[in-house]
Formats: sequence, C-alpha cells, structure tokens
Amino acid sequence: MSLFQFSEDASFSNKVFVVLQYLLPQHLLSRAVGWLAENETPWLKNFLIEKFIRQFGVNMNEAAEPDYKRYRSFNQFFTRALADGARQICDDDVCCPADGQVSQAGIIEHGRIFQAKGHSFTVQELLGGDEQLAALFDGGLFATVYLSPRDYHR
Repeated sequence: MSLFQFSEDASFSNKVFVVLQYLLPQHLLSRAVGWLAENETPWLKNFLIEKFIRQFGVNMNEAAEPDYKRYRSFNQFFTRALADGARQICDDDVCCPADGQVSQAGIIEHGRIFQAKGHSFTVQELLGGDEQLAALFDGGLFATVYLSPRDYHR
C-alpha cells in the first residue's frame, strides 16, 4: 500500500509538490512560499507569474495592468486590480461579492448545506454555533460560489 494516493493523470511535479507538503515542516514551507510570493527578482517573479497564467488560464486583458512583467512581485500580480468596466455591477437585489461561479445551489434542509466535494456543513456551524439564528434559515436557499485561482484579484 502506498503512503500517497495520486490520480493517474497527476504530473510528476504535482506529485513532488504534494509529497513536499507532507515532508517539510509547515512553518518552513509557509516561509518559503511567502518569500517566493514577495520576491521582486525580475526573472523569478516573471517565471512564477507566467507559469500561473498558463496553468490557470488567467485573462490578462481584464487586468488594469495587462503586462504581467510590470508587476513588482507575484503577490502584486495575485491581487491585481481589474480594468475599469471589466465587470458590471448588477442592479438587482442579489449581487455576488466574488468573481466566482455558482458550484452548488439548493434548499437548506434539516439545517444542512451541501458543499463542494460532497462535504456538508450545518447552518449552525457556519453561523458560529448560534442555534436560534440557524433555525431561521431552515427551508431557505443557499448557493456556494467557487473562486477559481484564475479569477483572483482585488
């Protein structure tokens, strides 16, 4: 039996990345990722940004600054502003605060909300344990919004 289970289509680099997450101390891993994200060395930050754009299909035409090489660091790219008019704000009663896609929607039954990957939460859990407040939502509607890495921005 293998310690790690990977899908058949997992690339070698993805497998190495997952294994390193288990083997390296979390503090060290967090500091290394933070260093990479804030690094301003042109060749390194451009390499990281370009790889991210290709991997996740980021549409740079929507960014206020479409030239990825002009971002000071990966973090600055990751929190990039959108170009004026890239998104219209709806005038209707409900507006999503994130640039995501609805992945699940339904009726709250018996205080449960179905979420991504088959995991469900109770409304009470999502409301910090407040049973009375949670009861008000039973029979109501919910929507789960998935924010893809390619849609991250300010």
